[in-house]
Amino acid sequence: MIKDEGRRRSVQRSTRVGKQRQPQDARALASRPARETTPQRASLRERARYWFDNTLARGVVVLIGWLAVACLALAVPASALLVWTDDHAPDTPWAKTAAVWRSVGQTLRLGGEVGSPLRVVLSVLLALVALFYVSTVVGLMTTAITDELTALRRGHSTVLEHGHTVLLGWSAQTFTVVAELVAAPAKQRRAAVVVLADRDVTEMEEELRTEVGGTGRTRIVCRNGHPSDPAALARVSPATANVVVVMPRDRADDDAEIVKNLLALRATVDDDDRVRVVAAVRDARYRLAAALAAGPNAVVLEADDVTARLVAQCARQPGLSLVYQELLDFAGDEFYVVDASAHEGRVFAEVLRICPASSVVGIVRADGTLHLNPPADCVVAARDRLVVIAQDDDTTVPTDEPAVFDETMIVNRAPSVRPCERVLLLGWNRRARHIVRHLSGHVAAGSVLHVVAEGGESLAAEVRTAATEAAPALTLAFTPGDPTLPGTVNGTDLAEYDGVIVLGPDRGPGAEAPDDRTLVTLLLLRELERTSGVAVRVVTEMTDDRNRALAPVGVGADFIVSGKLVGLLMVQISQNWHLAALFEELLAPHGNAIHLKPAGDYVRTGQRTSFATVVESASRRGECAIGYRSRRLARSGIDDGVRINPAKSEVRCWSAEDDVIVVAGR
Repeated sequence: MIKDEGRRRSVQRSTRVGKQRQPQDARALASRPARETTPQRASLRERARYWFDNTLARGVVVLIGWLAVACLALAVPASALLVWTDDHAPDTPWAKTAAVWRSVGQTLRLGGEVGSPLRVVLSVLLALVALFYVSTVVGLMTTAITDELTALRRGHSTVLEHGHTVLLGWSAQTFTVVAELVAAPAKQRRAAVVVLADRDVTEMEEELRTEVGGTGRTRIVCRNGHPSDPAALARVSPATANVVVVMPRDRADDDAEIVKNLLALRATVDDDDRVRVVAAVRDARYRLAAALAAGPNAVVLEADDVTARLVAQCARQPGLSLVYQELLDFAGDEFYVVDASAHEGRVFAEVLRICPASSVVGIVRADGTLHLNPPADCVVAARDRLVVIAQDDDTTVPTDEPAVFDETMIVNRAPSVRPCERVLLLGWNRRARHIVRHLSGHVAAGSVLHVVAEGGESLAAEVRTAATEAAPALTLAFTPGDPTLPGTVNGTDLAEYDGVIVLGPDRGPGAEAPDDRTLVTLLLLRELERTSGVAVRVVTEMTDDRNRALAPVGVGADFIVSGKLVGLLMVQISQNWHLAALFEELLAPHGNAIHLKPAGDYVRTGQRTSFATVVESASRRGECAIGYRSRRLARSGIDDGVRINPAKSEVRCWSAEDDVIVVAGR
């Protein structure tokens, strides 16, 4: 028992000892990583580099000292080597040392005088004075040149141009406008486009160079400054410009800034200068304010309304967007206003036939009044001008003999009556109400527009308001649903509709790009066409023209790229002021417009005849034929099949599927 008790005491002591040692072991383990992460001693090279960096940070004097040491470390050994290896060098060491000093002094421009110490010191002092003077002058010149180059790169210098085009602001349409302005003045020897925006000049030039490419004889000048600052506006010389284009912003919330830019422009330019201004706002509420701020010599476009008008017209006439694309850009034929003195006394029907390379569509009277598609017996008076579609403004040359047409090929078919239509609208944005209003002016009474869009009670109330405005010609039906979901798209019966309009959402801060959702809807719609076997015409609104190539649709589909078309329209008006009234009438709900009508309404199908015969047939119906569209070419994928302003002597076989493009009343 004594042994057992002693054994228990021994165990207890060992247990107490173990418990007492446990904190020490933990502290040892905790301290072990600290010993392992102790930094190693820096190498001699690293310490020398650190010491050298610290000496350089002490100021200019130390920098000059190190420079002198480095130069002497190179010049003295090299000079000594030259002297000691020279066969004609002096014999005595003192003379050789003097020769080495002269070589070092000439190399470092330190005089290099020999003799008494005072003479050497004075020569070095004079050399340092001369070196200080020359280096100071060189430094001042370098600083001045650098400052001047920096100012030029910042875009703060004044532009000294006359007859140039000024672009105020920067937006997605800038590249379209600049590219068209480059293509427009092909016959001008010198043309300049000046861009003023609150952006870095180098970035603007680089982006324009990337997106626009070569500019030919047109010079692109970029200047930095806010367009609402009169001091910045003065740098681009708006008073001597041919036209000032105020670019629309990417969001409708920024329209107030457009008004401010126009006010600043009025404050910069005197009223006597009468500078022409083309501007665009997105919200209709700002159009009147912008027009008042711009003054009488201005054209203010409402971008959302222009887009809505084009969508409404294209929804009823497939291929119309392709026609406007051809007419608005400078790549092919476009509108011009030309002198009509050679046609004085002729009636309009005769003028149509004697211009073989141009399509005449109207007359501008001497007082500036535009008469689009005038009556056939309208007489061209003195000082009148013609509105033509031509390749250039100097290609409208009349001939002595009118174009020959075939009377036997002309048909007198009565115009077809517009039937009631059912249109499906997928999506909703701030332009949707405008589209509904303009669509009601183009469709026959009793037509139906079925709206499928994502939204709550606020959207339903907006649709009801649009329905009230569109009645009685157009009836609206609303079904809530997300057009990007397969269930929403697949739940529609395409066979019930004559056409589909696809709209993307409004662009908002932090929101995804509107075209992304539009592309998803088009993809689902294309799949529904494939599975159902029902083909339907689709009109799509997009914001970026680059996304049009990604859209899963067939060749010749209608796309309204709102920003691009508005930019093209602004350029056309800026280059020809009379076109503002022309496009206003073409896009208005009433008056004359561009139509695509069956070729069988004008000539016998399946027969070969000239385009002059089509022009004559259209003239007898009170219309101006300006081209045609071949659906066979569109289906083949060669191109979109649109031909604007073909030669009147062109002979082709007209198919029942062909459309004649005419300017006619609604």
